Amino acid sequence: MKVLLATALSALISLGTARAAEITPAIVYDMGGKFDKSFNEGVHKGGQDFARSSGIAVREFEPQNDTQREQALRNFARRGQNPIIAVGFNQASAVKTVAAEFPQIRFVIIDSVVEGPNVESVLFREEQGSYLAGLIAALKSSTGKVGFIGGMDVPLIRRFACGYVQGAKAGNPKIEVLQNMTGSTPTAWNDPVRGAELARSQIERGADVIFHAAGATGNGVLQAAADAGKFGIGVDSNQNHLHPGSVLTSMVKQLDVATRTTLEAARDGSWKAGKQVLGLAEDGVGLAFDENNASVVTPEMRRRIDQAKVDIIAGRVAVHDYMSNNSCPN
Repeated sequence: MKVLLATALSALISLGTARAAEITPAIVYDMGGKFDKSFNEGVHKGGQDFARSSGIAVREFEPQNDTQREQALRNFARRGQNPIIAVGFNQASAVKTVAAEFPQIRFVIIDSVVEGPNVESVLFREEQGSYLAGLIAALKSSTGKVGFIGGMDVPLIRRFACGYVQGAKAGNPKIEVLQNMTGSTPTAWNDPVRGAELARSQIERGADVIFHAAGATGNGVLQAAADAGKFGIGVDSNQNHLHPGSVLTSMVKQLDVATRTTLEAARDGSWKAGKQVLGLAEDGVGLAFDENNASVVTPEMRRRIDQAKVDIIAGRVAVHDYMSNNSCPN
């Protein structure tokens, strides 16, 4: 009996070791590069956090054009990388195709839904976090005009804009929200010069707080706002440190946490296909407050933000989701 128990225990230990050895994760980033200081970089940070804590290397690929996404996913799958994280809604079609070809490989897509027995889709309630960004922008504005600059003009970015407008009007019903999108192709995520041009145009029209949802393009937005003595609002990652005292706050998506936890689940054997949606209630989105913006955010502003968060979670405030019907009532 002891021999049987010892043999069974040895087998379990070996299985656990094998499972730990089997995970060979990889990440295929969206356009703009892993050091975009925003969306991609949040995922990169989560991957590096996992690598440091687990000792498991995470392979990475930064596509330079649209055609490389599917090729990169397929190449990683052929090499046995597992799981493979695809960053951004633009990879949905590629994930759907490659995941069907490699049913034994686990895939994760961020910011889109792909149905499949081996695909996990991670979504965020950007409209909720953007509502808070709009509210704090309106509370901070002295001109009664605030701005929004999106990257690629797609429903996901319209979701940011819609929530932002709703929050701004909650802070000041008479507020004017100026809006621009950078472009209609993936290059819109990596054009800081154009981002700065759009920001300067909005500032000339009276905007004194500008929220960007534009990836690396947003670096130009934040720079232009700082240069003009106005306020920018960062996105996805905490960008407060880029221009301390000029970045009012950042609407963060916990991309690092989502990335790390899905890799940990794959390592531990608890990974599941399907959809998870992260909003305020799950601490998946929110505003960033730290030493870099402490001097420009008043206690009253913090109180209003905290109360709005409570009200949204409780259902007393309903934030419209543009992607529910591709419209914004504001």
